[in-house]
Amino acid sequence: MTKGERNPKIDPFFSKAKKWKEEFELLRNIVLDCELTEEFKWMHPCYTFQDKNIVLIHGFKEYCALLFHKGALLKDPHGILIQQTENVQAARQIRFTNVQEIDEMQLILKTYIDEAIEVEKAGLQVNYKKNTEYIIPEELQNKFVEIPDLKTAFEALTPGRQRAYILHFSSPKQSKTRESRVEKYLPHILGGKGLDD
Repeated sequence: MTKGERNPKIDPFFSKAKKWKEEFELLRNIVLDCELTEEFKWMHPCYTFQDKNIVLIHGFKEYCALLFHKGALLKDPHGILIQQTENVQAARQIRFTNVQEIDEMQLILKTYIDEAIEVEKAGLQVNYKKNTEYIIPEELQNKFVEIPDLKTAFEALTPGRQRAYILHFSSPKQSKTRESRVEKYLPHILGGKGLDD
């Protein structure tokens, strides 16, 4: 696909959109004006520069958004970048609820997209938190003592899979719930599988 051109393979995403149809079209035009390559990744239109992901268009119930893959590295002089959840380290969204908002922000959006391209050109990387910076819940540590093979299997998982488990096991407030989550996923961990495998 050439830079700045519509990719016909992605047209169905836009034509089938029930909600945010006009918003998606306008976002698509704005992004393509920045001469990015239009691709389809993670079931969404994704825009790349020299095969590096820059921005993604996606819709939710309450809003649609432009998601900047390395948004954490952007300056954000307008204070419009949103971290989706506290565990999202690199990506940031700019959210919209109507076409007028997008239309009024066209120049600002292009400035942010241009900066995201410059971040890629400069080869900048987000410093991700290491898994050692996450606290392994007590319930999982107790299972490591009880089943030594579990600790070995857990440490053999990819850092992303380890992080997903740590976050999933840590999120409930009650120890009983954390314990049942650990119990439920023992076979997965021992089988070398991630949370969603």
